[in-house]
Amino acid sequence: MWEGLDAVDWAALEHNYGSAEDVPALLRRCAGPAQGDADHAAFELLNHLFHQGGWICSAAPAALPFLVRLAASPDVLLSCRRLMLETVARLAAEAGQVAERFLHPGWRSAWEQVLPDVLDLLTDPAPQIRRDAAHVIGVCESPGERVLPALVRCRLAETDPVTCLDLVLALGQAARREPVGPQAVEVLRLLRGHLDAPQKQIRLAAAHALTPADPNLPVRRIDLLLEAVRDPSVELWRHTSAVETGVEGVHHWTAALFDGPSTAFAVGLLQDHPDVDQRIGALAQAGGLLGQWRSASAALLPALCARLDDPAPEVRFRAAELLACLGPAAAAHADEAAALLGDTVSRETRQGETVAEAALWALARMNDPRCIPGLIEVVAGTRPGFASASVNYPATAGRHYDALPGLDEVLGHLLDHAEPLVPVIGAQLEATTDDQVLVRLCRVLADWGPVAEPAVPQLLGLMEDDRTWAAAARALASIGVAANRARDLLQARWSTGGAQAALAAWAYWKVGGEPGPALEAFGEVATGARVPRPVLRKLADLGPHAARYEKQLRTLTTDKDPWTRVEAAHALWAATGDTGTTVPVMTAVLQGLAEGAYLPVMLPAVRYLARTGHAGHRAVPPLLNVLSRDQRLRSSGGWRGFVQDESIRTAIAGLVGASG
Repeated sequence: MWEGLDAVDWAALEHNYGSAEDVPALLRRCAGPAQGDADHAAFELLNHLFHQGGWICSAAPAALPFLVRLAASPDVLLSCRRLMLETVARLAAEAGQVAERFLHPGWRSAWEQVLPDVLDLLTDPAPQIRRDAAHVIGVCESPGERVLPALVRCRLAETDPVTCLDLVLALGQAARREPVGPQAVEVLRLLRGHLDAPQKQIRLAAAHALTPADPNLPVRRIDLLLEAVRDPSVELWRHTSAVETGVEGVHHWTAALFDGPSTAFAVGLLQDHPDVDQRIGALAQAGGLLGQWRSASAALLPALCARLDDPAPEVRFRAAELLACLGPAAAAHADEAAALLGDTVSRETRQGETVAEAALWALARMNDPRCIPGLIEVVAGTRPGFASASVNYPATAGRHYDALPGLDEVLGHLLDHAEPLVPVIGAQLEATTDDQVLVRLCRVLADWGPVAEPAVPQLLGLMEDDRTWAAAARALASIGVAANRARDLLQARWSTGGAQAALAAWAYWKVGGEPGPALEAFGEVATGARVPRPVLRKLADLGPHAARYEKQLRTLTTDKDPWTRVEAAHALWAATGDTGTTVPVMTAVLQGLAEGAYLPVMLPAVRYLARTGHAGHRAVPPLLNVLSRDQRLRSSGGWRGFVQDESIRTAIAGLVGASG
């Protein structure tokens, strides 16, 4: 097994962590009898040789023959043999994808030398090794004519149902790699015949194998796909090497076969099923579809609502959470959501969110007042619910993140119902000792603006505390002149200087004071090379008073950071009324939006353009098609993506109206 190992100058080679001189010892440990040590060494090799991909290091071709020998040896532990083949599969797949400059020159010759040995593993006594070998052959870049004969022989002789699935997928992949050789015709005939095989998962594997060359196949054979993914035998895929996932993963993998949204596939998945994992997987697929395509809601809403009374709490939670994501589009189903307000069963997750929380969130998104009593209890602390903060997930095609927002984010959607909530928030500002809770509740009051006036006494109390006064000052500034009782406290804060003096001076002006202190406090920052975005927004608030900073604002409209350019352009317009410079700057940021490319900076840009009135009309023509675009405009996943889409469309509609 180790012939030639010591002849390699490993110290002259490198892997992802530097010198490859540690590779021989790791390889030898992989052959050891102790499972823990052997597996640990195998994982280290995988990490050293592949890590996160992106290149084929110089140590990879040198290690490749020894990886294959370890995988072929019956004396090596099965788990370690499989890890060797996983490493080979990742390297072989990466070698076919990276640019030539990232591929070590010795890789292809090394691969050619081990290919016969990998093909021999297709007949290994252990079915797991046969599966792994089929996966390696499927993802490598060897042409079809080199590997199809062996794959066909093994497929026809194979009796293990799981290995058959990996072989069918490998046949489909190899049959697309030119030159394919004369056996390609036989392979295609074999795969097409598998579409009508008695085994449902063989049919599904054949559909996956054939779809890249026949993109309409999933639409024609949707019944085949649904029958397979909803059958108990779908669990076979969990043991494959190529897919290695359960029900939900197979749903997602198969949905990706469709070119564009397949509402019919999602509706089929949502039909009643005795297996709770199937029902959960169906909702996950529906969430991915709804998060990407607006048109899917009409067809999926009835099926979502049918799951609200499911016997499984996880299913009820996910259905209610999706209603919350749809928000206004699901308002006709508010009664069904309200029926779950007493459903306090928790999910089996680390956070332990309840179905009732999802229902409260759904009603809040629908602007339905029936959420208010429950939220009052949550704010007051007499009822658990909602985390103090939430996670921001990226937008991922076909994937939905079913996380709830933080309490402050829920409340932020309820400006129309602020009146009964403000006193409770005010009382909580006095009662809580958690500074982070105080900051987030102050943020809610700042979002609500003048309607938060009843909380002014509590905010004044927070002004006395060095830890919380800044959050209170922002809320008081948003409330405006109705909070003019804060003037003396704010004046005391800015007059003593310090890092937050400008904030206090700005808030002092917002509650009815003079603008001079704010302009003076911003002076040093506003004339610097870098001006923070919050400062630019406050300069915009000051309007014509900030005209003294015109030169610096003009300079910042050409900054490399798009957020800085947009905020500086808005502040320049607010200070001088100049639309000739500012409108083009804000319009330029919107490039790509009409094609569905959304960035968070685009929302303020559209809103600021609307404020310029008719001058913003130049930005309108490219955006007219956005309002009818089916694909959601988002950069975040989960509920945030839905809100982003609604917000930017509302802003564009406002811009169209303002510029007309």
